[in-house]
Amino acid sequence: MASGCKRGCRALVFLLVLLALAVAAVGVWGWQHYQAFQSQPLPGLKPDQVAQVRQGDSFRGVLAHLRAQGISTGADIEWQLLARQLDAAGKLKVGEYALEPGVTTPRSLLQAMRAGRTIQYRFTIVEGWNIRQLRAALNAATPLRHQTTQLDDAALMAQLGHPGQHPEGRFLPETYLYARGDSDLDVLKRAHEAMDKTLAALWATRAPELPLDSPEQALTLASIVEKETGIAEERAQIAGVFVRRLQLGMKLQTDPTVIYGIGSRYDGNIRRSDLTTDTPYNTYTRTGLTPTPIAMPGRAALEAALHPAQGDALYFVALGDGSGRHVFSATLDQHNAAVRQYLDRLRRPPLPEDAATAPGDAQAAPAQDAKARQP
Repeated sequence: MASGCKRGCRALVFLLVLLALAVAAVGVWGWQHYQAFQSQPLPGLKPDQVAQVRQGDSFRGVLAHLRAQGISTGADIEWQLLARQLDAAGKLKVGEYALEPGVTTPRSLLQAMRAGRTIQYRFTIVEGWNIRQLRAALNAATPLRHQTTQLDDAALMAQLGHPGQHPEGRFLPETYLYARGDSDLDVLKRAHEAMDKTLAALWATRAPELPLDSPEQALTLASIVEKETGIAEERAQIAGVFVRRLQLGMKLQTDPTVIYGIGSRYDGNIRRSDLTTDTPYNTYTRTGLTPTPIAMPGRAALEAALHPAQGDALYFVALGDGSGRHVFSATLDQHNAAVRQYLDRLRRPPLPEDAATAPGDAQAAPAQDAKARQP
């Protein structure tokens, strides 16, 4: 009886050991399978494929989106275990995430979603754009959400928290990154803040004795400099001409301001009538700066306006060689000679001596040639 019990006990122990070994083997196999699941690249991904976390999505919802895209790797319980291990469940950030063939693993994907490493898109504000061009480009940008399309400029500035402020020149030309779900208001807020910070920093280091009473006037002058030349090394020289004219009480007489005053009616030509028709932006009929900026100046134009080049030049005219460069002159006689050389290059007859009075070349050639004269 005792010996039979002993034999039965030994058999039971043996079975329990076998069971324990089997459980351990299954555990080891399961752990290895789980490790392989989380660390191996997801199979079957296509180039440019993305995963998306939408507002309000649960982890189960995100997993359902992945399954719908053909990602069958791993059981749901494995994804859930991995999410808990990474402290990602309930903490996935809204946005789009790249699924890179041969690279993206379940672990790297959930880590990216937990950290919010979303796909970034680019929107560039180009130096010299006016507010109409900026808004048109924003309206065409994808996948940006469009919240400003139906707003006029006044309502737009109110939405940005700056009611009553004119929008021209207020957004710093740079490249801004955004993610799916961001809006045009988000981009504009950042661009407005960037301009405020840049202008304030440069104003604090401005050259002494400038004929500018405020950062806003510096912004206006910079916008005119931005539109007058695309040559980086000329910006400070152009700014110097305008600063000296302001100091002497001379009219700025610059084409871009006239063009801005014409607005959407501008057809590519400046006519004599445009130069003599008074508008708040016609610097041939009015002294001083224009009432607002005329474009979005970049940092380099702002620096030029606040640190203009020293010298005695009061005039400039295009070289006429296609380079976009200018000849700078201190006297009207020198300027008229430069104008004649410019016209000779273009094989046009010279104007009378008293025709050239502007710092640029708006009166240096017949009005119908104004388009060719723009930098």
